[in-house]
Amino acid sequence: MTSSLKDIESISTILGSETVFKGTMKFNKPLKIDGKYEGRIESEGFLYIEEGAEVRADIQVGSIVVGGIVYGDIEASEKLEMLSTGQVIGNIRTAKLKIADGVKFEGKCDMISNPESVDVFSVPVEQLKQDHNDL
Repeated sequence: MTSSLKDIESISTILGSETVFKGTMKFNKPLKIDGKYEGRIESEGFLYIEEGAEVRADIQVGSIVVGGIVYGDIEASEKLEMLSTGQVIGNIRTAKLKIADGVKFEGKCDMISNPESVDVFSVPVEQLKQDHNDL
C-alpha cells in the first residue's frame, strides 16, 4: 500500500460534490474536497482534491493529492501527487513530487531540499518566494 493510498483511506472529513465553500480553512485530520472551494487552505495534514472538484485557493499543507483542478499556488512540505485527472494552474513547491501522465500543469515548480526545515506557517508565501529568488 502506498502512503498516498493509506492517507486516502484515513479521510474522515469530506466536502461533498454539492458543497460550495468560501473562506479560510484549517484542519488537522485528512480532508477530501469533492465540491467547490474558494479562499485559503492551511494544514500540516493531508488534503485530497477529488476528480471533478474545483479549488480556487492558495494551499499550504503537509501533503496533497490533486485529482481535480486547482487554481492557485500549492506548497506541500512533505509531498504533492497529481493524478492523471488533475490540473494545477499555479506554482507548486514541495519536497516530493509525483505527476501522472495526462496532468495539466501551468506554473513553476520549486523543490524543497530540506523539508524538515520548512515551517509553512511561519513565513508568508511572498517572503518565501523572495528569499528563494535572492539565493
